[in-house]
Amino acid sequence: MVDFERVDAMRRRATIPARINIIGEHTDYAGGKALPFALDVHLVLEATALNAGFEGGATVIELWKAAGGWPARLSVESEIPIGVGMSSSAALCLAVVLCVHGPMKPLDACREAQRIEHEVLKTPCGLLDQMAMMHGKQGYASLIDFSRNSIEDFPVPNDWLFKLVDSGIHRTLGDTSYRDLRNEAAHSAHVESENQRVDFARNASPKRLGELLNQSHTSLQQCGLSVPEMDKQVGALQRTEGVLGARMMGGGFGGMILVLVASEKVLPNQRLYRPSQGGRVEELFE
Repeated sequence: MVDFERVDAMRRRATIPARINIIGEHTDYAGGKALPFALDVHLVLEATALNAGFEGGATVIELWKAAGGWPARLSVESEIPIGVGMSSSAALCLAVVLCVHGPMKPLDACREAQRIEHEVLKTPCGLLDQMAMMHGKQGYASLIDFSRNSIEDFPVPNDWLFKLVDSGIHRTLGDTSYRDLRNEAAHSAHVESENQRVDFARNASPKRLGELLNQSHTSLQQCGLSVPEMDKQVGALQRTEGVLGARMMGGGFGGMILVLVASEKVLPNQRLYRPSQGGRVEELFE
């Protein structure tokens, strides 16, 4: 809870990572499974208390008020690109919640961030992004079972080498009713098979994991969550020497392509991403 007698001297800074979802796409809101991890790419929100009023961008102020925020100057700096499937909106909502309320139970923070994202940004998201961001650990992915919102730390093998390729196709999920567009029967089949792929991934060699990524993209395509240009780019990457697997990542209809490579030399213009620490909030009194 906020101590309003001291609020005029308060500053809080929340640092929230982006995330990669290895496998388990569009399963969170269906009670399925996923295997994401946090990245060393961050959004930082700093909130400085004011005597009255709000200063900052219109969207962050609206989110701040929705979370019950106190009068503040709000400043956002972000390395997370917008609209490419790396969950910039979830990161912003989590940062707002943590700056408003301070340290809190991770699942409570995730649910409150989901609530304001639904309310303000109109994105019908599940909890995958928020849980991946809050529970991130160096060297570990989070094996999440959304049927009970449980998390198991999963050590990411050193030979699982991930890169991201920007498709150049960007979208705003708040403007894209992806739940309305999907084929319900295809989505049910996708969730069932995707849950199996998450289970298989736990003991997979890099080659087998690549096959699972390829299967995941085909399944997402059958759900109507991809677009032809994205499929073309994914197919070209899958055929590239040294690429073990590739798939669309994130909400759909564009964004980043997750690529599993055999060595760092494959796709040399793209950096490797490894699991990093989760979100945090600092409380600073002047």
